[in-house]
Amino acid sequence: MSARSGTDAGKPHPLLIVVSAPSGAGKTSLCQGVVVAVPDLTHSVSYTTRVPRPGEVEGRHYHFVDVAAFRGMQDRGDFVESAEVHGALYGTSRRLLERYFAAGHDVILDVDTQGARSLRRVYPDAVTVFILPPSWARLEERLRSRHSEGEADLRRRLRVARDEAAQASEYDYVIINDVLARAAEELRAIIIAERLRSGRVDLGFLEA
Repeated sequence: MSARSGTDAGKPHPLLIVVSAPSGAGKTSLCQGVVVAVPDLTHSVSYTTRVPRPGEVEGRHYHFVDVAAFRGMQDRGDFVESAEVHGALYGTSRRLLERYFAAGHDVILDVDTQGARSLRRVYPDAVTVFILPPSWARLEERLRSRHSEGEADLRRRLRVARDEAAQASEYDYVIINDVLARAAEELRAIIIAERLRSGRVDLGFLEA
């Protein structure tokens, strides 16, 4: 067990980093990238009912399930948070989160603003990060480059993006994702700094 965190009595609970962003701002890419750069960090993959986009891999980007399976998980209380976003259902598995925590791993996950509010209620010590695009024009370019939405859906996503961006001030940190490598380094720096907070470092060795 590392000195910074643990699940033993008297030691800090592992860190939960909650990342939100408008669709197309790059939150999933940043989360997947930072787990490679930061030891003992796990990316918790959400469940969703939406259809996979080209290139998306089951278990890496999302756990893709049908509506009946998702509703069944909701009824059983399997989700620590769930919400409908852009006409699809999304949820965070309580079992997976607790499994990662029990192993002493910090966890990063990407959710919408509804999910972030729910997670803050359950895990009040969660660290929240909002990812913004450098401009609305760049966000529209990114959405169009995916070739996964029709014009009406794309326009709806852009309207929702403005509503979501208005909530950025509720988060602990804000990152402007202009250059992906730089944004990834900023996210890594946030996680390292949070791990070094005095209340999160196990100082038991000083009593030896």
